[in-house]
Amino acid sequence: MPQTPTLNRTSNPSATQVITMVSSLPTPRLNLNDLDGVRREMAKVYKDMRGGVIPPQDGTRLVYVLGELRKMFELCELEKRIEALEG
Repeated sequence: MPQTPTLNRTSNPSATQVITMVSSLPTPRLNLNDLDGVRREMAKVYKDMRGGVIPPQDGTRLVYVLGELRKMFELCELEKRIEALEG
């Protein structure tokens, strides 16, 4: 398994270094089929940000997208409930 590159908290990597680090990471296998999967992925991203594995600005963007997925799950569930009440 390839070693995951880490950033030193005091270093300021160039954009090229960051792109190289991110592109060398394996493609994650995500299970975002339910809210629990989204929650687990948010926790992983947070842990990686805290550990310096991914830059905070990238982690923030990922968590934002995961939050939007969470909203969609909630809206779909509400829509199903409304349809059941009306039916």
